[in-house]
Amino acid sequence: MNILFENVNFESSSGPNGFAVKLSNELGSLGHTVSDLKSLSFEPDIQLSFISSNFKIAPIVQRLDGIYFNSNQDFKLLNSSLRSTYEQCEAVIFQTDFNKKLIESWFGIHDNSYIIRNGTPVDIVNSISPLSSSHLEHYDNIWTCASSWRPHKRLDENVKYFLEFSSEKDCLVIAGENPDKFAHPRIYYAGHLNWIDLISLFKISDYFLHLSWLDHCPNVVIDARVCGCHIICSSAGGTQEICGTNSTIIQEEEWDYKPVELYKPPKMDFTNTSKGSYESEISMIEVAKSYCVVFKSALDK
Repeated sequence: MNILFENVNFESSSGPNGFAVKLSNELGSLGHTVSDLKSLSFEPDIQLSFISSNFKIAPIVQRLDGIYFNSNQDFKLLNSSLRSTYEQCEAVIFQTDFNKKLIESWFGIHDNSYIIRNGTPVDIVNSISPLSSSHLEHYDNIWTCASSWRPHKRLDENVKYFLEFSSEKDCLVIAGENPDKFAHPRIYYAGHLNWIDLISLFKISDYFLHLSWLDHCPNVVIDARVCGCHIICSSAGGTQEICGTNSTIIQEEEWDYKPVELYKPPKMDFTNTSKGSYESEISMIEVAKSYCVVFKSALDK
């Protein structure tokens, strides 16, 4: 099958683009040909449009990683191209149950939709060596969090949780761009890390904190889970669907899917917790196989 990836940048490591690279590699290993528009040299059988589509040259499968619902933005305008693609595509892929419920409540029900949660190339992860760091080796437990830090990612709550539940022999490593700085002798800042270095860090980490509010399907959580980290996340959003049953979920109020001030997330009650209840697929090759099922359904329409 010849597959065109639309709206991706294979040279970027950001969430959707990083996932696109992983998916492209696994589809190639299954015998399919993948290209973006810039290097397109074949007649595509299927068009996988990330978020929205600007043109159509083959049956479209839309991969939605969320929609705009921040009440401080012109969310109707921002969603217009996403909704137009949603209404015209042959199939749509949601990342989580949360993602599906949110989008269907805004855009209506699509007659050919699928939930495929993100995965990661487990074999490659297993081949990467753990980080060697003289700064961290004397700690009993290493806690980690990683994101492109914005207010709804709630770095302050991550730090608060760490300080409340860690011991004096634990440390927290914060990776990612634009974090607020918390001066503490057991908190370290790693800055932006490429994917391999991030995996190396996860491999020496015991806990991975992801207290983001209304997140959809964060790739870093899947990567940390594959590396053996105990995941601690919020019930608000789709993260709880990918963190595994050996995880800690901090329960929050149910969201009604109406516009909300995304950058003013609520404070968390760390005493209201439960164990994870989802056991999702984490292998990217299995995820790629599921995508192929959707491609075939779009071709059959």
